[in-house]
Amino acid sequence: MNSANHGKRRFLTIATSFIAGAGLVGLSIPFIKSWNPSAQTRAEGAPVKVDVSKIDPGFMVTVKWRSKPVWVLRRTEEQVKGLSNTNHITRLRDPDSIIEHQPEYARNSLRSIRDEILVVVGICTHLGCVPKYQPFGVQDDYHAMYFCPCHGSKFDLAGRVYKSVPAPSNLIIPPHRYVDENLLEIGVHQRPV
Repeated sequence: MNSANHGKRRFLTIATSFIAGAGLVGLSIPFIKSWNPSAQTRAEGAPVKVDVSKIDPGFMVTVKWRSKPVWVLRRTEEQVKGLSNTNHITRLRDPDSIIEHQPEYARNSLRSIRDEILVVVGICTHLGCVPKYQPFGVQDDYHAMYFCPCHGSKFDLAGRVYKSVPAPSNLIIPPHRYVDENLLEIGVHQRPV
């Protein structure tokens, strides 16, 4: 009789342990899944594609990437030439982008992969306001620019900050690449050539 009770007791212990273990695993799965980002969060961090062939020279489109506005501007030939004008460059705080806010492939005077296309995060580096695109110079002999109405910061069409304004640095260039001639992908770095 003693050995029968011992066998029964052993069976009940193993069965109870198995059921408790299965219950623990079942309860832990939703808990572990809650640590993963939601579908909406994953979508916000996902790369964004823009067809640059649909942007006319001098015009800009705004897309949302990681909950931030990203501007894609197709600069005119005149705007590109104006960015290298000596008089213009002397008015900039950091014309050579020494304070780094751009990937290696955008470390040039136009801060872009292609001369005519600028890709920049549209948030002022002063206090996080959203500057406005002004396609024509409107004040103090400034050319087309981005102007932050909150505190008066000004950025040229390469996202470089002017001197004597509150913004401490140039606008940020996000990672981006060209998938083909017309398709720009924001959020993925350009591969070295």
